Amino acid sequence: MRRLSLLLTTSICALICTIAQAAEQNSAVTRFIFTDKNGKVESAQVISSFTGKSSYPFANTHSKLLSHLDPKLLRAATIADERAHAHSRSCCWRYVKEALLASGAVSSYPKTEYARQAGDELVSSFGFTRLAVRDPYQAPVGSVLVYGSGRSAGHVEIRTPTGFVSDFRATAPSRRPLIGIYAKMSSATRGF
Repeated sequence: MRRLSLLLTTSICALICTIAQAAEQNSAVTRFIFTDKNGKVESAQVISSFTGKSSYPFANTHSKLLSHLDPKLLRAATIADERAHAHSRSCCWRYVKEALLASGAVSSYPKTEYARQAGDELVSSFGFTRLAVRDPYQAPVGSVLVYGSGRSAGHVEIRTPTGFVSDFRATAPSRRPLIGIYAKMSSATRGF
């Protein structure tokens, strides 16, 4: 009889502890636990609902630089990132053209064939300007980076918050010689 009452008391205590832990877990913020590429255990808050306050996923990234850029370039970066593959398909300029067109950053499909010609066409036909920035890592999010030398076709990519994207995603810029970094200024800052 004594063993039965001890077992019953232990069971009731365990049940009360389980209920208390479940209640505490429901009131606490749920977190997603994962291991990063270096093997370090990290966690992130699980978002259960979207408030809709930000129309662009990069709204807080480089806010000083982004305030002067056409917001359609941020949309082009998002579109290019959504459509990109893990590896190159040797169609960088085509993918960037399609992203710029789909976002409304350009009014018609660019006509140049080679990626190295992209900068000249964006400036002459679509109102882009060549930025003074020479370091691809310092390029504002949404800007178009054009690479090439000699008679090669070149390469073109769009800067994203996490790296660079064209027909594929990359965390590092192209190793080709940089021709220039191009962006379209918003209509409010064009008068400067």
